[in-house]
Amino acid sequence: MLAGAVAGGAIAHHRAKREYQDNSYDDYQEQTQYAPPPASSADELEHLAQLHSSGVLSDDEFAAAKAKVLGT
Repeated sequence: MLAGAVAGGAIAHHRAKREYQDNSYDDYQEQTQYAPPPASSADELEHLAQLHSSGVLSDDEFAAAKAKVLGT
């Protein structure tokens, strides 16, 4: 009977430890997720210029997107 109690206690300890580790891992993942840094205005303007020169953006679309990046 004592062996059963010891085994039960060990199982309960193992489950509690595993639950703690699972929660710790979840907390770690939440802390390490991050958004990429925003592109600089110069990078965005260069990208827009490439899209414009390749014909993806019309003159009006390019002008509007450029104004948005420059905040004007």
